[in-house]
Formats: sequence, structure tokens, C-alpha cells
Amino acid sequence: MQARSFDLAAEAYTDAVGGSISGDSVRRITQGWGKVVEARRNVEAEKANAPAQLWESPGGRRVAEVEPIRGRANLSTDGAMVLIRGERWKEVKLTAVSEVEVRATGERAAGESRPSRREQEPRVALSRHSYQVGLWDADTMALHQYSEGLRRGVDRCQQLSSVNDGAPWIERITYTNFPEAVQVVDWYHASERLWQVAHTVFGQGTAQEKAWVEGQLDLLWRGQVAKVAMGLEGLDLDQERYPSEVRQAPGYFQANQTRMRYDYFREAGYPIGSGTVESAANNVVHHRMRRPGRGWQRDNAQAMLAGLSELHSGRFERAWQATLPQAD
Repeated sequence: MQARSFDLAAEAYTDAVGGSISGDSVRRITQGWGKVVEARRNVEAEKANAPAQLWESPGGRRVAEVEPIRGRANLSTDGAMVLIRGERWKEVKLTAVSEVEVRATGERAAGESRPSRREQEPRVALSRHSYQVGLWDADTMALHQYSEGLRRGVDRCQQLSSVNDGAPWIERITYTNFPEAVQVVDWYHASERLWQVAHTVFGQGTAQEKAWVEGQLDLLWRGQVAKVAMGLEGLDLDQERYPSEVRQAPGYFQANQTRMRYDYFREAGYPIGSGTVESAANNVVHHRMRRPGRGWQRDNAQAMLAGLSELHSGRFERAWQATLPQAD
């Protein structure tokens, strides 16, 4: 399927410009360009994270800003899985940086629907996204998260948030890079954990399950996380027959109280959903990298991810021009 997709690109090229090119040539050009992009972003990440030098000015910028955000920004990080030859499924880590817009109550983008709890709330929308994606461990992801944040100027924004799924590694690297960011546990992941508990304890599809979850979600929506944790404690969840996510639910809500102040976040205009980075896992990574086949060689996968990062960030032309030989 990978080879076929390059063949399709070659056919599209022929239709567009009338010239002839093979699918194999498209593959070599694409992966070769991606490797150049990968090398350039590694240099930028090293430059952004290098220790300050005595001769540097306090306000000096080590990474050139590209479409910087000046008002409200959000930075979310997540993982996705890609099949690597000889290694099986490996996690790809990705960061999405977005501009945040607070719309008036009742105003929606075309085609958007909203949960009933939000009907009387101002609508928080994310746009102008950029991405960094790679086969990295958490600490290497941190370097690229930081350089992409500087590239978008989030360190100069009036308000910075970071909505994520609650994974400890994401909390750690985000706090290290941008301690000023208000970290939020994604509302969907928090509510999903409550539904999982209810399915296990009360039975899926029962009236008792629905009534219990709705009551807990009302408390959570008002920021009363301590009451939610107490309610979970009263369910005697520490039983071996329950899944680990259910047994750990009370501790999950207790540990994340600061990041689940949904009443405050909504009032202050912070987003509470991480849908942007989760959509990126599908649109930026899965759509191209998870097609049927034997999987990717690691270096080719990394090159493709580097290229996809720039393509989906709307920076393809800029990245392509930067790889061309410069005239004297």
C-alpha cells in the first residue's frame, strides 16, 4: 500500500503538469526531502534547548518565529502507534500548538455540536495549528515541544494552556518547558474514566449507571473534584476482579484536582478538550503512516513524520524552499 500511494502521487503529478515521473522516484524525493527536514529540525531543537551563553542578550531568539500567536495559545501532546519493521508497533509522540479563540455564548463554527452543559457557556475554539511528530522518547519529545512552542511564540502569549490526557510524562515535560502554562486534564478522558467505573460497578446500560455518572459529571463540571474522589472511595473499587483503571480511579481524581478545575477554566476562557492533538494522531500520523503493509523502516518513518509535520502545519512551501540550494 505504501508503494501504491507513491504511484498515485506520480499519477497526480502527471495529470497536473504533464510530465512523467515514477512512483519510486516520488518515494525517493519525498523521503530524501523528509530526511533534510528532520536534520534541520534537530538542529533547531538543539539550538533552542542549548544553555544560555554570557554573550547572549536576555531577549534573544534562538528559533525564528513562524506565524506566532500573540493572544491565547494552547499546547497539547499525545502519542500514536506506527508499525516499524523489526520493532513491531512503536509509539510516535506528537505536539500540537494552536491559537485559542473565545466566542460568544451560543456562537458555533459550522457543523459543530455542543454538549448540553456548554449551551450557556462561551465557546472556546482552537485554530491555526502546527505540529511536531516523531519516533521519540519523552525527553527527546520535550526538546521538539519546546522548539515548536518558541517557533509559535507561545512564551510571549497573554495566556497559555496545555490540555492533555493526564499522562505523567506529558505533565512533566510541559511543566519543564513552559511552567507558566495552565495544565488541564482533557474533559473527555476524565468523564470516560467515570463511565468506565460505572460500567464495572453498576452494569452497562443500566439506569443506576447513568444516574450515578450524571451526578458525578455535574460535580466535576462545577470543579468539585474532591467530592468526586470521595464518591469513588465509597464504591469499594480496590477489588482484584476490577480492571486497574477502575481500581486506580480515586487516586486519579485526587492527584489531578488542580488540573480538573473545570469551573475556573471555563470562566477564564481556557479550553478543556484535547481533541486537536487527538485529531492530529489520525490526520497527521495514521492517515499516511498506518496503511496496510509490512510497516516502515525507522529512518524512512522518521523522515515521513518530519515532512508530515511541516505539511500539516501549513509550512510545506517554506520547508521545501529552505532545502533548495541557495543562489550565490
